[in-house]
Amino acid sequence: MSRAMAIGRGVLAALLVMTMVAGPADARRGGSFGSRGSRTYYSPTTTRLAPTSSGPVARSMTARPTYQAPQYQPSYAPAYNPRPRFGFGSGLLTGVVAGGLIGSLFGQHGWGGGYGGYGMGGGAGMGLLATLIQLALLGGVIWFVLRLFRGKRSTQPPYYERPTSYAAEPYVAPSPFSMGPGAPSSGADISLTGADQEAFERLLIELQDAFGHEDYGRLRTITTPEIMSYLAEELSDNATHGRRNEVSSTRLLDAEVSEAWRDDDGSDYATIAMRYESIDVMRDRNSGAILTGDPGRPTQATELWTFIRPSGSWSTWKVSAIQEA
Repeated sequence: MSRAMAIGRGVLAALLVMTMVAGPADARRGGSFGSRGSRTYYSPTTTRLAPTSSGPVARSMTARPTYQAPQYQPSYAPAYNPRPRFGFGSGLLTGVVAGGLIGSLFGQHGWGGGYGGYGMGGGAGMGLLATLIQLALLGGVIWFVLRLFRGKRSTQPPYYERPTSYAAEPYVAPSPFSMGPGAPSSGADISLTGADQEAFERLLIELQDAFGHEDYGRLRTITTPEIMSYLAEELSDNATHGRRNEVSSTRLLDAEVSEAWRDDDGSDYATIAMRYESIDVMRDRNSGAILTGDPGRPTQATELWTFIRPSGSWSTWKVSAIQEA
């Protein structure tokens, strides 16, 4: 029985060690967390160092964008005011005018003759003058009637046809210039200088070193509050489980710009694909025994680091997101 108990204890001890080893031994090298501003939930542009899509940031405090299907706005046609067409009434007025004019010219008792009977004389000249006066008066009356008629028609509501059915199309985010597929269109590309590239390399090395020494103060100065909260959570978890993740001798091997843009709030962002090497070991916090890793052999990793520079080039770059490539 005692032998069986000893075997059982040995199995439990082995399982415990395996559990510790299976934890985030290279936790700093894993995961996807932080913020890329308005592009947080879009995949970074692929590069030579990161040829496959890493997907959007998996863990972020940035609110997800909510897109609404475009609402249908009916396009009203301009008011339809056709020129009025006259039927019987128009023909009757035309006949009266023509009859009076012809009668006056040929000396009949038309419009001119009527005026001659009232003292204007029956001569042809006076009859023609009277006819012209009557035509002018009649034209004024007709113009006044037509104006009233058109005014009534123009007060009617504009004519338009409503659609019988409308199906909202799904939102498709446009692709901005020189960015990868699926990226939103907000922001504009910015240029990076040699000083910016040096800052990115320095931040990579400094963050790795500060993380390996559990230096919370240095981490706060080079990261955003969100990134700092994730790193502090990871360090706390290691301490709770009696582990210590030591990272040293970090060296940047290659880097390539994935995206660089000015976001809607005026902040500058830069996502850089970085291939680097470092000595990364996990030790027992009490005994110092190595749980994972080789202190004499550096390992390589390729990650996408996003840096933020708030409101202008005079500000200092900080780490705002880290993603596996």
